[in-house]
Amino acid sequence: MKGLTGMGFSAVALIAGAIMYFAVTTHGNGFSVSKVGEILMIAGAIGVVISGIIFASTRRPAGSGHRTYDREAIDTDGRSTAVHEEVR
Repeated sequence: MKGLTGMGFSAVALIAGAIMYFAVTTHGNGFSVSKVGEILMIAGAIGVVISGIIFASTRRPAGSGHRTYDREAIDTDGRSTAVHEEVR
């Protein structure tokens, strides 16, 4: 889940940077809002890539892993037995 959270924060930084770069025309005294937006877009893009790598590397492949099954087995005499199986 860490990768998804990082992707979310990176996407917010990327979007905020794009808004600051493309939509805001105000210039501060000593700094440019568009330059801050550019830095946020770059940092957000890097964060999305890194979070995607972390998310992909921590996921288990489909169909693998530990599984348990609970079932009831009845023998030829009519007695039932609860069976718990663990498959790796």
